[in-house]
Amino acid sequence: MRKIKEIEVFEINRNRFNIYMLFTRHPYTNFIAQEVGYYSNENNSILGVLLFDYEDEDFNYTLMARDENKQFRAFEVQHSFKTKEEAISTLKNSIKWHTAQNVRVVVQGASKKGLDLFKIIVDKRKLHPYFIRLNNDIALKASKNAIIEISNHLDDIDGNFIEQFQSINGFDARIWEIYLFASLIESHFEIIRGYNRPDFLVKKNEVEIGIEAVIVDRKNNPPRYLLHDVDAATPAQIKEKLENEMPLRFGSALYSKLNKEYWKLKHLKDKPLIFAIADFHDNASMTWSFTALVEYLYGKRDVVLINEDGSEKIEIINVDHYTKETGAKIPAGFFLQENSENVSGILFSSTGTLGKFTRMGIEAGFREKGQILIRVGDRYDLESDSFIPVSFMYTVNEDGDETWSQGLNLFHNPNAKFPIDVDLFPNIAHHKQEGNELVSWVPEFHPFSSININTVPQE
Repeated sequence: MRKIKEIEVFEINRNRFNIYMLFTRHPYTNFIAQEVGYYSNENNSILGVLLFDYEDEDFNYTLMARDENKQFRAFEVQHSFKTKEEAISTLKNSIKWHTAQNVRVVVQGASKKGLDLFKIIVDKRKLHPYFIRLNNDIALKASKNAIIEISNHLDDIDGNFIEQFQSINGFDARIWEIYLFASLIESHFEIIRGYNRPDFLVKKNEVEIGIEAVIVDRKNNPPRYLLHDVDAATPAQIKEKLENEMPLRFGSALYSKLNKEYWKLKHLKDKPLIFAIADFHDNASMTWSFTALVEYLYGKRDVVLINEDGSEKIEIINVDHYTKETGAKIPAGFFLQENSENVSGILFSSTGTLGKFTRMGIEAGFREKGQILIRVGDRYDLESDSFIPVSFMYTVNEDGDETWSQGLNLFHNPNAKFPIDVDLFPNIAHHKQEGNELVSWVPEFHPFSSININTVPQE
């Protein structure tokens, strides 16, 4: 006689629930009810969330399954439970019943959405080495699974997103855009779709903001060499690059976007505009190029001096220009340039890379058997007056609390026509010029940069 396997329902953590539901959940849900528990059947085909209704002061639950676009959608809502225990019991029994009925897809009649990023459409000779590794390396399976869940909610207005995501010339830029999408949704922005410029038009608290993504890409450093062993830049080389080369690289990327005059678009009239920039010009360059961006934006350089008593102080010096290899002088101070008043601020993160997707995927439970991921980096030191960052190290697991927006910085333009309210981005670092100084407000844990040490046992 065949043994009948009992259908089980598991309580899951918020990280697992969010990787499935973050991009479907409406940003205003939190004003109506509090999420107090998350549940799933064995194969995660049916999810359940337990809610406490603020107005009625009772418990509700919602069950969700994927629709034809692989997005989780509600198909059962029950309310008015007086006790938490009664609601949980009914929720679990309903998940079991629907699982027994083999409910897997809830047809919504929705138009086609989402992107199949890993169905290869690019000539294999033109595939980006990082895409190849992401698609095939078991150590990056958590990254891949996280990206797949996000890609179910992406649009391709230009018609070339998949091609660029897979290709040598587009992978880094598209990774940065996917990261920004996740961060904006997490920060409760509504994505206004239908425009191909800028990359994002978002809305929150009746404020609409345009956001254009841009990267510092590779110059004479094609990514096919990424898979070869290369020597990391020495401290002396980094110091030299920070003084001239890196400000010029950031300047070139940002100035090219400034010349596109997005603020003249009808749907951006009288609205804030942000450029979101990341550095992908070389291996791990985003871990050390941060200060060059700050210097270029404001035209000021911070020099740490050591007093006789061993204490530190900052001396601020003005930077007038940088010199290109041709001898041409490029002015410093992006926020001082003509038309820059139309740009409200610059978003930057050194952590919007594959490493972020790996960590978020592992926090969501996509870890491979035996996989160990250790995050090592530097963060702001909020407990002392030192200007030197402190190091950190921890093992990434399902109990982690990293967010998509952790590590994001917004540099405010002191001359902006439409300044950004910091409350619109409550969980990121904000930097504003006050007098001759740059004043920063940072979250309790805010990394400058980090790397992953990722190990998976060989079979």
